[in-house]
Amino acid sequence: MSRRCELTGKGVQVGHRVSHSNIKTKHRFLPNLQNISFASEALGQTVSLRVSTQALRSVDHNGGLDAFLLKANAEVLSTKARQLKTAIAKKRAEAA
Repeated sequence: MSRRCELTGKGVQVGHRVSHSNIKTKHRFLPNLQNISFASEALGQTVSLRVSTQALRSVDHNGGLDAFLLKANAEVLSTKARQLKTAIAKKRAEAA
């Protein structure tokens, strides 16, 4: 399983740890990923995604998973999230 957020695309970053004596050693900075179940209002079911805590805050800020996915750029989303986005857009179009 890759260390990449399914909603924002945030992944592993590479950098240096710098000691007091200025010795630089390679270090991998991993994103804070959590397995979260989101409730989709349009689909009427829960969806389990592996997202970063920053994405979790963004979902809450935008008013839920449905609103976040409709605003999100499809290039950044994982394949599972893209499928959810199209399904939610289809359900909203049927309801309107």
